[in-house]
Amino acid sequence: MSAIRAIVTDIEGTTSSISFVKDVLFPYARERLPAFVVTHADKPEVRHWLHEAAREAGLVSASEQEMIELLIGWIDSDRKSTALKALQGMIWQDGYRDSAFRAHIYADAARCLQKWAAMGKTLYVYSSGSVPAQKLLFAHTEQGDLSSVFSGYFDTETGAKRESASYARIARAIDLPADQILFLSDIVEELDAARAAGLRTLLVARSADGCPAGAGHPCVTDFDAIDLEAL
Repeated sequence: MSAIRAIVTDIEGTTSSISFVKDVLFPYARERLPAFVVTHADKPEVRHWLHEAAREAGLVSASEQEMIELLIGWIDSDRKSTALKALQGMIWQDGYRDSAFRAHIYADAARCLQKWAAMGKTLYVYSSGSVPAQKLLFAHTEQGDLSSVFSGYFDTETGAKRESASYARIARAIDLPADQILFLSDIVEELDAARAAGLRTLLVARSADGCPAGAGHPCVTDFDAIDLEAL
């Protein structure tokens, strides 16, 4: 089998704790979204994503208040909307800039990402969060600025994370055979989709229960346990 040359990693539950996203990032954006929309709705990028959110919701026209209520509802239901994620990312930028928080990343993930980059592996991120939000997160982690280890980022503009076509697009963008790319995630359905596109897969099961039986993918409980030569 060919050696792994590229690694694509998920964020939430894989490199970073779910609680950081759910308990820090989401509430921060939810609290500030109304004022953000009112203040910045006339900016082209914000206007674009508000329009995309309205289109996604099937709204021909909507007031600022209606859009705010729509987006708050999407935050509360954890909707994987590209438009919502883009707007959240703009709000989080202020939080990172003002040092309101630092992004959580597991120490083992930071250590191994740096090690793999030094070994010459090319590293990528694929997350439902927007590409700008991904870049912000890895540039402002509790372990320091890790942005230099990554060669690229993918979000849901590439496609949904549970659809195999998304991973085929990523393989084409990376310009490597799919079987030379390893995808890391804590979600079995995402790994199933990646494997269907020909990628190598690895389940990262960080919960106290450890690796589940019958997951159908190689599994580790942290990045330190990953042996690239054995996959």
